[in-house]
Amino acid sequence: MTDVLLQVSDGRMRAVIENVTPSVDGGRFAAKRIVGDLVLVEADCFTDGHDSLACRLLWRLEDETAWSEAEMVPMGNDRWRGSFTAECVGRYRYTVTAWVDHFLSWRHDFARRVDGDDLRSAALVGAILIDGAAGRAKGKERTQLKGWATRLRSASDVLVLRALGLDEELAAVAARFPDRSLAATFPVEHPLVVDRLRARFSAWYELFPRSAATESGRHGTFRDCEARLPEIAKMGFDVLYFPPIHPIGRINRKGANNTLVTGPDSVGSPWAIGSAEGGHMSLHSELGTIEDFRQLVTHAQTHGMEIAMDIAFQCAPDHPYVTAHPEWFKWRPDGTVQYAENPPKKYQDIFPFEFESDDWRGLWQELANVIRYWANEGVRIFRIDNPHTKPFPFWEWAISEIKRDYPDTLFLAEAFTRPKVMHRLAKLGFSQSYTYFAWRNTKHELVEYFSELTHGEGREYFRPNAWPNTPDILNEYLQFGGRPAFIVRLVLAATLAASYGIYGPSYELTEATPLKPDTEDYLDSEKYQIRTWNREAPQSLSSLIAHVNRARRDNPALQSDATLRFFPVDNDNLLCYTKSDQAHENLVVIVVNLDPHHVQSGWIDLDLEALGIDTKTPYQMHDLLSGARFLWSGPRNFVQLDPQRAPAHIFAVRRKVRTEHNFDYFL
Repeated sequence: MTDVLLQVSDGRMRAVIENVTPSVDGGRFAAKRIVGDLVLVEADCFTDGHDSLACRLLWRLEDETAWSEAEMVPMGNDRWRGSFTAECVGRYRYTVTAWVDHFLSWRHDFARRVDGDDLRSAALVGAILIDGAAGRAKGKERTQLKGWATRLRSASDVLVLRALGLDEELAAVAARFPDRSLAATFPVEHPLVVDRLRARFSAWYELFPRSAATESGRHGTFRDCEARLPEIAKMGFDVLYFPPIHPIGRINRKGANNTLVTGPDSVGSPWAIGSAEGGHMSLHSELGTIEDFRQLVTHAQTHGMEIAMDIAFQCAPDHPYVTAHPEWFKWRPDGTVQYAENPPKKYQDIFPFEFESDDWRGLWQELANVIRYWANEGVRIFRIDNPHTKPFPFWEWAISEIKRDYPDTLFLAEAFTRPKVMHRLAKLGFSQSYTYFAWRNTKHELVEYFSELTHGEGREYFRPNAWPNTPDILNEYLQFGGRPAFIVRLVLAATLAASYGIYGPSYELTEATPLKPDTEDYLDSEKYQIRTWNREAPQSLSSLIAHVNRARRDNPALQSDATLRFFPVDNDNLLCYTKSDQAHENLVVIVVNLDPHHVQSGWIDLDLEALGIDTKTPYQMHDLLSGARFLWSGPRNFVQLDPQRAPAHIFAVRRKVRTEHNFDYFL
């Protein structure tokens, strides 16, 4: 018993606070929001007996000491809710405080008393509590409260006394000065990371700069990339992502199609970083100068885009680090370094870092300096290659270090790995994460996976970025589905997730030839050779891509993932889902034919009440891809999609509005 007493700071603190949300691993990691978001915080708050409780939400920027606070309101069953607006980019802290409020308890009981003597006695108790509030108030409010207490002591008429004790205006004044001396505060200050909008809503276009030239055989440059900015912007992309743009190693350089046989014109893999020309803080000389790169970054911004850089923490055998810092690599007994492997894939041209090096602190600092160098050059978005093959503590530290100096920096985790590993990386600070979308093709797979992403526990910290293809992934659906398959996967990626990306010209031109059967590798992959793309080819999807991205830009419903809902269709080849803004003012219904070969039809069942649609009034479905308009009525409606003509609908719902002159139109 003595031990228990020693652990109690003040036994008079009677408020209990539990189950504060959002909470990521009990407050170990941060929840994530976007600037301007209303941050809703809930908690279970209660006390013993029947006294009234008061609860406040506390929040502050992490580098501030003073707390802001907002009243929390009861939701029922001892659950309370409060909110604040995330006004700027940065890290916040929030928690909850609660106390037994004797003034509120007194007022609650006073309203229930009817006996005159009982009222008079209770009024004297109330006067003491109001005097206490007056002592905490100042100026006019102190005078008001003191006068109220005096009148409560002197009034004798029951009706006058009741009206005086229940005065709403004076009660509101007293409530502003509660006795919080015995307030309990939840012991965990939950972290919150607030990012700019692009962390939640973005469209990525991946481009190999060395393949940006218009004429065959020439090594592309940053100036060639600059010339392409208008057409990429016209398609509606806001992030232009480059694979590594550093010097490429010559030792064990890979040839075309990942062969070990090279010639004098072999350009190697951009991920084999480093040569005598420099390393991670240098540019490939054939791409251009640092001035060219700076100009590209600036001009991209004038087109509403940002340049995203690939950060691949690995080295070619002739990277300067290998000789300057041999302690950062794992040497075998025969005096060689084990190259990177991901069986059956072998990367003879890449050395991984040894993160268990005795000089791990020096290695960490240098790698953080790489990111800091490019952030200082104006880059604020980094796609991190294979982050799951580096220690988790490194990423937590490095991201925190960079965001302290450049708080608007965003990090995309390229980690096609086990679910718990992917989620851990998101918790550690990655702003967005690759997903398994490329391998989710059936209706059941898509519904199950995206329901988990948008409504599971990870919704507080895991922001999906859906890619239908990458330079490493040409999945079976795209290999055999033809042009309709590319359209289907584009629409799915761009509407199921608020952030998505495509491996640029390859997807745009529906490239679908694998290196060999039963692989996801591209024939004549850009990873190992320069390609020249005919962007005027008739199979180009550029116009369709522009329509999809315009729909995303014009409809707030498609700019977040929180409202994603799936609805039944009596055909497993048809997928139907909706997104809306919080007020249901902007509602989008997407219907996709998952079969790229055959016409499919079926009946959709929408929950009109849940979607905010009047069940008795017809509504118009405006297809944002074709421009067609359909009049629907009731929850059950028929759809038919021919993959050769239009394998998907992106419907904006237009509700009927009647003017004062009884003229109907759809808004």
